[in-house]
Amino acid sequence: MAALGGRWTPWRGGWLPAVQAVRRGSKAVTRHWKAMHFQRQKLMAVTEYLAPRPAVPPRCLPRQKETHVEEDGYARLLRRQVEEAFRDNRMIAVCQYNSMPGEDVVLMRHYLRKHGIEVKFVLNEIVRPVLSQSKYKNLLPLFVARNILLVSPETKAKEMLRVLKGAPQINLLGACIDGTILSRRGVESFAKLPSLEAARGQTVGALALLPSQTSSLLQRGPAHLTALLEQHVCRLRAAGTGSPPEPTCAGTGSPPEPPPAGTGSPPEPPPAGTGSPPEPTCAGTGSPPEHPPAGTGSLPEPPPAQSSGAH
Repeated sequence: MAALGGRWTPWRGGWLPAVQAVRRGSKAVTRHWKAMHFQRQKLMAVTEYLAPRPAVPPRCLPRQKETHVEEDGYARLLRRQVEEAFRDNRMIAVCQYNSMPGEDVVLMRHYLRKHGIEVKFVLNEIVRPVLSQSKYKNLLPLFVARNILLVSPETKAKEMLRVLKGAPQINLLGACIDGTILSRRGVESFAKLPSLEAARGQTVGALALLPSQTSSLLQRGPAHLTALLEQHVCRLRAAGTGSPPEPTCAGTGSPPEPPPAGTGSPPEPPPAGTGSPPEPTCAGTGSPPEHPPAGTGSLPEPPPAQSSGAH
C-alpha cells in the first residue's frame, strides 16, 4: 500500500495498459435468420405428429344420404309477398323501426294509409334472400336491424316525409323510387321537385314558346313587305291618272267605305300627308252635291221648299 501510495504512480503519469479491448463495428444483432442446429432438426423430425390412417379407406365407406330440409310454407308465403311488394309498387322506402307505443303505430299507419302508403313489417331472414337474387342487391346493407317497408304505387315522397316527422322512432334509411335507389338526402331532394303534371306543363310551354316566336318573326317581314308594295302600287296608279291617290285601309288595300246616307255624321278628315281639302257634302244626305255639266252656264236649281204641316 505504501508503494501504491507513493508520490509517482504509473496510472497517475499517463500510463496505459499494454493490451486494450477495443470493440469495432456495429452492435450485435440477434434477429438475423440462423439455420437450426442439425441435432435440433433431427429432434423435430422425430417428434413430428403423424395422423393415424383410417382403418377403412373413405372410398370404401358407403355414401351418406343428403338430408333435404323442406322449406317452411309460411316462409315461402312471406317471401312471395315481399317479391310482389317490390314488383307492384313504384316507391319502396326502408326505415329502421325502434320500439314505440302501439297507439302511435296505429296512428302513423292511419295517416300513411290516407295517402295510399302501406306499412309492412318484414324479417331480415325473409328479405335478404329475395334481394340477393333481384336487381335490388344494393339495398342489402340497409337490412341489418329491425326494419319496416313503406310501399306505395305512387311516388308520394313529400307526404311520407311529412308523416315521418311526427314519428321520431322511425328513421328513413333509403328508398327505391321508379327503379332508382336513393339515400335519405336523395329522397328529400326528390320530394322538393314539382309534380309530374306540372313538370309536363312547364316542358310543353317551353317547347311551344320558341316555335311561336319563330313563326311571328318569319311572318313579320313578309307582312311589312306586302304593305309597302301595296302603297307603292297605289302611288304609281295615282301618278298615271293625275289624281291624288285614294286612301286605303291598312293591311287590306281597299278604299274606306263612306258613311250611310241620312246619318248626319260629319265626314271623316282626309289622311294626313295628302294635302287635298275635304269634299263638300249635302246636308242631311252626306253625299256630295251634283255639279252642272260643263258649258251650260246655268246655275243649279234650288231645292224645293218644304211645305208646312198646316193648310
